[in-house]
Amino acid sequence: MDSQSKTEEAGFTPASRIAAIGVSKILQIGARASAMKKDGLPVIILGAGEPDFDTPDNVKEAAKAAIDRGETKYTALDGTPDLKTAIAEKFRRENNVDYALDEITVATGAKQILFNAFMATINPGDEVIIPTPYWTSYSDIVEICGGVPVLIPCDAEAGFRLKADQLEKAITPKTRWVLLNSPSNPSGAAYSEADYRPLLDVLLRHPHVWLMVDDMYEHIVYDGFKFVTPVAIEPRLKSRTLTINGVSKAYAMTGWRIGYAGGPKALIKAMAVIQSQATSCPSSVSQAASVEALNGPQDFLKDRQASFKHRRDLVVSALNAIPGLACRTPEGAFYTFSGCAGVIGKTTPKGKRIEADSDFTDYLLEDAHVAVVPGSAFGLSPFFRISYATSEAELTEALKRIADACAKLA
Repeated sequence: MDSQSKTEEAGFTPASRIAAIGVSKILQIGARASAMKKDGLPVIILGAGEPDFDTPDNVKEAAKAAIDRGETKYTALDGTPDLKTAIAEKFRRENNVDYALDEITVATGAKQILFNAFMATINPGDEVIIPTPYWTSYSDIVEICGGVPVLIPCDAEAGFRLKADQLEKAITPKTRWVLLNSPSNPSGAAYSEADYRPLLDVLLRHPHVWLMVDDMYEHIVYDGFKFVTPVAIEPRLKSRTLTINGVSKAYAMTGWRIGYAGGPKALIKAMAVIQSQATSCPSSVSQAASVEALNGPQDFLKDRQASFKHRRDLVVSALNAIPGLACRTPEGAFYTFSGCAGVIGKTTPKGKRIEADSDFTDYLLEDAHVAVVPGSAFGLSPFFRISYATSEAELTEALKRIADACAKLA
């Protein structure tokens, strides 16, 4: 490094709000695995949080038509009227919930929805209750916004779901939000109406606490599981609930970057203030495509759901056949969250002792050339997450490698 670079680096001090926050562990592992592949190693990456399907043709055609019509300018700040109307109809049709257009917001992905909501509502020291395992961005966004994440461990025996007594004990006068995700990234666990009901009863007793629900994996559920969103169960909580969703997972539109939410008018208005000073409107073309995604044919969702279920069953069966591993069958999403307590304390062929799930996932990457994510990245150990949103052939080969790698442990 030359002297000028050293001076520039020495002169930079990051803001305190990000001092304890790094780049996502998922992205770090993905980057490392990609570099190994570039070097010629046969790495299989099972860390991606996106469907391996393509965006439906009718959606792509709608985007092209919007371009041809000249819809390439700025739009309304937090969503076009056409898209908000499609979202409102989706909420009515699929969730039995009514939102007016001024109770709906659209942003550049659900992550921005989360950021806008927390930035608009959290004061320094406000607490946000987050069950673990959880999507890693949840707690980081809360911290960036000056809040305090209150992480509540939810183990496999509890179905990776928060229980009413845990929620009751965690609520304090400083609690601002409870954040729930169903089906879950990373566990695939989902809340039925019976699972939600005791939690909603607790919230009814604490009117200062608001509820944020991330329904992004709504259409990826299995075995007849009936998806339900909390406001449909308990309308009395609608005035303090933000219901988040998007087109990324169901419609394989991760790169189009459209998330949306329904919530109280005052909250939606406050979130628009944040968005106006951050990104302004989402992409006009992506919004036009999302209108078609929500309004167009939905029959393909069942076919993709069936494909994911087949891969889920393949992965769960193979993992449970490996001594030292234990995998709960998830209700939804496209992840497994497998326990690896049985390999902790063992030694690799190179003599390294496995002390934690991150050691195990490092070993799988280095020895078996399979990239998975440790449970510690999601706030719960010792587990590891596999994304089965990849081909059956790759999954079969990866699972064989994992089994072989475990068999080599002393």
